[in-house]
Amino acid sequence: MMQTDGPLSGYRVIELGQLLAGPFAGCMLGYFGAEVIKIETPNGGDPIRNWRQMKDGTSLWWYSLARNKKSVTIDLKTKTGIELVKRLINSADIVIENFRPGVVEDWGIGPKEFKQSNPKLVYARISGYGQTGPYASKPGFASVCEGISGFRYVNGHPEQAPVRPNLSIGDTISGIHAALGICLALLEQKTSGTGQVVDVALYESMFNLMEAVVPEYDGANVIRQPSGSTVTGIVPTNTYRCLDGKYVVIGGNGDSIFQRLMTAAGYPAMAQDPALASNSGRVEHEVSIDKALCDWCAANNASHILHILDLNRVPGGPIYNVEDMVADPHFNARGLFENVQINGETLKIPAILPKLDKTPGSTRWPGPELGSHNHHVLNEILGLSEVELTQLAQDGVIQAPN
Repeated sequence: MMQTDGPLSGYRVIELGQLLAGPFAGCMLGYFGAEVIKIETPNGGDPIRNWRQMKDGTSLWWYSLARNKKSVTIDLKTKTGIELVKRLINSADIVIENFRPGVVEDWGIGPKEFKQSNPKLVYARISGYGQTGPYASKPGFASVCEGISGFRYVNGHPEQAPVRPNLSIGDTISGIHAALGICLALLEQKTSGTGQVVDVALYESMFNLMEAVVPEYDGANVIRQPSGSTVTGIVPTNTYRCLDGKYVVIGGNGDSIFQRLMTAAGYPAMAQDPALASNSGRVEHEVSIDKALCDWCAANNASHILHILDLNRVPGGPIYNVEDMVADPHFNARGLFENVQINGETLKIPAILPKLDKTPGSTRWPGPELGSHNHHVLNEILGLSEVELTQLAQDGVIQAPN
């Protein structure tokens, strides 16, 4: 069902910047009803339009990441373009930018510029290292910031180079943090009547995922190390290769769960061993427990292992690739895929979470063509005449209409 309203319906967002962190925050806000006006350069637009897998000249990723957004081309390197953006920001509730700190100030569109003209404005800023501090001016891509955050250090196998997921997770996690910060600022705005700056750093967003790493270091002088496919201090939880070459994840670290798991796996003595009755004891005997489960999985196909785990109420699951996800009945029953029409063909894109039962989000249209909302935004919102739009196009400030 096409959802036209959402919890953020009525809020206008001006999305500046490009690539992933800022645009993912804008994607989330737009999914839940906000009007998102994306400012793109007339010369090619957001680079994501040309990244990774392309079809008919456009990245397939673009249709997902830029869903529900209005594409407006404005050259921010021109004085006229900056004035247009100022007018749009003064009409808006929220700004999202992910340039290097100081860039928007150089253009005259930083948050202080709008304190008087638009005091309710919530201004979200995403950068590698934040707006202050000795590293603020350093360029910060997700890959680099994942490293300095501590996140990469604990990933991988001992004595090997740290491993990164094959995703720009630092960007996406930062986009989620920005969307959360914006919503918190909007809640506070209802009390104070004024907006505020939301300062999101990529490295801090990943640092926010580090669980007990800091207190364990400070209180016990322990530096968490990479542990392969296990998690330090929790046993058993690991990934095991089965007879058919497939992998399963088993989380048997609850005390009663462990007993059920080891009994089902054919190790009743381990299930009843007092030395393994609590997690602390299991941590001491991790090698023997892991070997038993490894041998059990190696002797059986993944489907059999998962069936036995289900029968005994032990958390376990397969390692899915995207083909597995798309075919899975639970993914489909939960509505994790949505279909959009691109040049007369159906394209499946992921839903955006979380789920809200009263005001759910939705995809109203896929990522648009470059500048396809120029007339709507500049004429209907800013009130520019046809003559003015023609002149702006001739001057290269906006993209000429197709």
